[in-house]
Amino acid sequence: MRRTHGTRQGTRRILKRSKSERGRVNISRVMHPYTEGDRVSIVLDGGQQAGMPHRRFQGMTGTIVAKQGRAYVVEFTDKNKNKSVLARPEHLRPTE
Repeated sequence: MRRTHGTRQGTRRILKRSKSERGRVNISRVMHPYTEGDRVSIVLDGGQQAGMPHRRFQGMTGTIVAKQGRAYVVEFTDKNKNKSVLARPEHLRPTE
């Protein structure tokens, strides 16, 4: 059987949710008011597929640059390269 090389390949550990978090959406995370310049961490939520960035950006920390529809544009440096990711607030967590 051929090995698949899709975008969700190898995400079983990353997108798994704990037993108490299964089946419900964290309203406080969705409704959190972000403004430009806020520092956020990208933490993927397996219960919400919409607006999920690629799994390689799991755990990255960056700043919010703009809002685009319901999602936010997050900029960060990956090695020595500046990158920007479009992510919905379900997949973001504020950092101090």
